Amino acid sequence: MFYDLNVPVSGNDTLVASQSKKSKGKQPQQQTSTLFTAAQIAVIEARIDLLVHRYNVIAFNQTVHKKLDPKTHVNVLNALLPQLKSRAGVLFLKRLTIVLDEESEKGFGLTSANASAVEPYDLVSLVPTTTATFSLACLTHSLPSPLTAHIISLPLTSPRLPFHLKHTLVRTAIKNGAVFEINYVGALGETSASSSTFGVGDSGPSAKRNWWAAAREVVRVTKGKGIIVSGGVLAESEYRGPKDVQNLICLLGLAQNLAHDASVVTPKSLIIRAQTRKTYRAVFSEPKVVFPQVSTPQNPDSTPKNPDPGQSSEGLPLQSTRTGNHPEVVEDNDHGAKKRPRECDTPNSTTPESGSRGKGPPNHTPSDANRPAKKKKGKHAA
Repeated sequence: MFYDLNVPVSGNDTLVASQSKKSKGKQPQQQTSTLFTAAQIAVIEARIDLLVHRYNVIAFNQTVHKKLDPKTHVNVLNALLPQLKSRAGVLFLKRLTIVLDEESEKGFGLTSANASAVEPYDLVSLVPTTTATFSLACLTHSLPSPLTAHIISLPLTSPRLPFHLKHTLVRTAIKNGAVFEINYVGALGETSASSSTFGVGDSGPSAKRNWWAAAREVVRVTKGKGIIVSGGVLAESEYRGPKDVQNLICLLGLAQNLAHDASVVTPKSLIIRAQTRKTYRAVFSEPKVVFPQVSTPQNPDSTPKNPDPGQSSEGLPLQSTRTGNHPEVVEDNDHGAKKRPRECDTPNSTTPESGSRGKGPPNHTPSDANRPAKKKKGKHAA
C-alpha cells in the first residue's frame, strides 16, 4: 500500500467568501455555493485516474497563507469529495496546509477557539518560512493536542533555506510524532507551476538545483528517520510511481530500506497517529471489570457417599485385589517373561528353615528320628 499525501487543489478550484456593501465592517458571510465546474472536476478526475494505478491512499491538500481565520476560511474539500467518483480500494483524505511567514509569527490561527475549523481535516501541515515559525512548528505545535501539526513541509525550492535545521529542534519534532515532508515535484523542475511548492520558492531551472541541495540537508539532519515523500504535482506528466520515487530519494543518501519506509511505513503510522487528534484525552474502549472465581470449600457432610463399593468416588472402577492375608507379587525373569505369582513372606508366616523361631503356629516339620540318615561320602563310606 502506497501513499501520496499531497495532491494539491489549485487556487482556481477554491471557494471564496463574499462580502456585500451593506455588511461592510461586519462579519463576512461565507458563500455556500460551490465553484467547482464540470470541467474542473474532469481535470481532477483525470489526475486521480493516474494515481489509483499505484497509490491506495490519496490526500487532497488545501493551502492557506499567513494564518487560519475561521471567519473567512472555507473548507473547499468538503464540497469537492462528494463530487468525485468512489473507487474501490482507494481512500481519500483531507489535508490542510498553513504557510507561515513574518506576518503569521504572532499567531496563525491554531488556537483552541479555532478547533472547529480544523476538526474536519484529517491531516494538518505547516510550512515555516522563518526561524521563529520553524521553532514553533517543531516545539509547540507538534505536541499532542486537538490542533497538532502532523507534517512539517519545508520550502525546498527556495534559493536557500530561510532557517538553519538545528538537530535539537528536528529531534524534538520527530520525538513528538511529527514528520518532515519532501515533495519530489521540485526535483523535476519541468514546469513553473508545479516547481514552486505551496507558492513558496523559485520556479524554473533554478528550483531544481535548490531542491537537491535542500533535500540533502534534510536527509543529513534527520538521518533518514521521520521523513515522508509526497508528490505536490499539478501537471499530469510529472506524476511518478512509488518505485521511481524511492529510487529518486536514494540519490539523496538514503538507504533502500529507509527509502521504502519514507513512502510506505512512515505515512501509514502518521495517518494512524493523526486520528488521535480527534480523540484527544478520550477513552478508546469501554473497560470491563472481570471478577475472579473463588472456589469455596465444600462441607464434608454434604459430600455424596459412594453407593457402589465397586466404584471410587470419581466413578472409576476399583482394581480387584486378591483375597487373603498375602498380596500377590508377579516376578519377571531375565528374559522379560512373567513367572507364576507367589505370595510374599510375612513375619507371621513360618518356613521349614525358620523352625520354631516364628511367632505363628507350631512347626509341623518331621522330627530328627523320623528323618532318613544321610549317606557319608568318601573312603570310609559303608
